[in-house]
Amino acid sequence: MKKGTLQQILLITDGYSNEGEDPTAVATLAQQSGITVNVIGVLDDGEKQPSGLKEIEEIAHCGGGMSQIVLKESLSQTVQMVTKQAMNQTIQGFVNEELTNILGEDREMIDIEPEKRAELMEVVEELEETCNLEVLVLVDTSASMSSKLETVKEALIDLSMSLNAREGKNMFSIYRFPSKRKYVERIYKWSNQLETISAVFPKLTSGGITPTGPALQEAMKQLSKRATRRRRDEDDYGIEEAWG
Repeated sequence: MKKGTLQQILLITDGYSNEGEDPTAVATLAQQSGITVNVIGVLDDGEKQPSGLKEIEEIAHCGGGMSQIVLKESLSQTVQMVTKQAMNQTIQGFVNEELTNILGEDREMIDIEPEKRAELMEVVEELEETCNLEVLVLVDTSASMSSKLETVKEALIDLSMSLNAREGKNMFSIYRFPSKRKYVERIYKWSNQLETISAVFPKLTSGGITPTGPALQEAMKQLSKRATRRRRDEDDYGIEEAWG
């Protein structure tokens, strides 16, 4: 089974969208393109759960990912948990699909003899450790997120350090929404390390609108470009090998 590259959008926000396309519709398109959408809603101490909670859950559901509402103090641990669990969930989905193709729709994992089942679980665990991962982080930088951005920064640094302990290759990019002049803006280009993001986080607050749909649309476009470029590079490498 080819380990491949898993792609995730990690949306970090504290409110509901109020500008642009329907984010649930965009999340559905992302999921259909093989991109998982995870959503984390961030609260301050004593803050009631946001009115956008239902939308947060719906975006993650439509995107085939996970949603979690947390206090900002718990954000770092939650970001790591959601990213890893969504990765494992995606891998399990691939494995189940392969099993259906091999065994037929009428048989399940429990129908496999114990020895073969144990071998299959070893394959799943290996994929969790060795698959490549691309995470595009979307950070809501509307005015209400101002007090939470420092915690977001620390959580993303911890995520980078945690995932880079894996064997697989991890790549991260960060976009904010909105920016002063457009719906969404890249603030951190693709890298395997997030330790240097401190320089880009100060003074990111930009305004009151929350264009979650357009932000997700841009994230999906950027990940799709990377996937297309990767397939082209793999095809070129295959041609070179064939003529080598």
